[in-house]
Amino acid sequence: MIGAGKLLLAAGRGVFLAAVLPLATACSPGGPQPADLAAAAPVQRIVTLSPHLAELVFTAGAGGRLVGVVEFSDFPPEARRLPRIGDAFRVDYEAIAALRPELVLAWTSGNPPETLQRLQELGFRVVALEPARLDDIGVHIEQIGDLAGSGEAARQAARRYRVRLEQLRARAAEATPQSVFIQLAERPYFTVTDQHFLGQAVRLCGGQNIFGDLPGLTAIVSKESIIEAAPAVIIASDMGGAARLPLEAWQAWQGLPAVRNGRLYTLDADLLSRPSVRILDGIEQLCRLLDDRA
Repeated sequence: MIGAGKLLLAAGRGVFLAAVLPLATACSPGGPQPADLAAAAPVQRIVTLSPHLAELVFTAGAGGRLVGVVEFSDFPPEARRLPRIGDAFRVDYEAIAALRPELVLAWTSGNPPETLQRLQELGFRVVALEPARLDDIGVHIEQIGDLAGSGEAARQAARRYRVRLEQLRARAAEATPQSVFIQLAERPYFTVTDQHFLGQAVRLCGGQNIFGDLPGLTAIVSKESIIEAAPAVIIASDMGGAARLPLEAWQAWQGLPAVRNGRLYTLDADLLSRPSVRILDGIEQLCRLLDDRA
């Protein structure tokens, strides 16, 4: 039986690639390195090019300096009231200019490199951040705090994030290893590797991603390879408006351990697809689902 929750793949509804499938061609633009961030004067006006970056700005205690965001920036509620300047793939340069930002925060693998290059050519200060590991979220909170002059609040928030992350790691340390397939989409089947923070979350909870060793962050895999791997658990997404439930097709394969034992689950992608502090809520839910003692 399909488990609880809804995994809406996106940094908001319908933006699958922007939130979960990082762009392989993206590159980091020029800009200050972390060691240089505190040297500049605190910025007063910030625009973010990803929903998770808007969240991190608020977490770092600088929400009052955020003047523009992209579509699907819906958390915290205050972010919903801010002007929209486009989405992760395309921005309105005139709208950004009208907001007079002193800083544009970008996501290295989530924004097209040509967009970041163009913003720099137009004279905007661009700082691109890339969450390669779960621990990087705390680092990014502190970096944003240094940029915005809210360093103390940011350090406290980062400390709380790290403490809870370590608590989750310790709690899951004794978990029984079990094989997991992460289904981001079907037709074709998309999944993540252990390099992606979703894969890292599965590993933290004691799961063994059946495609964790593949190169890159994400991969297209065949149904045959999934069946051959015989995962004990399948975690999928509700695409929001799809004609059928995301795991319905697996019911035809009663020989799969995950199907036979009723371990097909969906989870909230706003928690697991955004590298913000809320990912800890998603990891906690994930760990509960993977705990075979539950």
